[in-house]
Amino acid sequence: MFTWLVRLALVAGGALAALFVARDSPNFTVVEGMMTVAIIAACVIGAALIRRR
Repeated sequence: MFTWLVRLALVAGGALAALFVARDSPNFTVVEGMMTVAIIAACVIGAALIRRR
């Protein structure tokens, strides 16, 4: 179950990074990782705010 969530975050991070950087760029994997971390952070913050209510 957990692997599917991580894979979904990586796919979304890759798709979002492809909007800003070409896929054949040497730093695409770095941008993809940063986007994935941002997506995971947004999900954690969203979950924390939902639980706060």
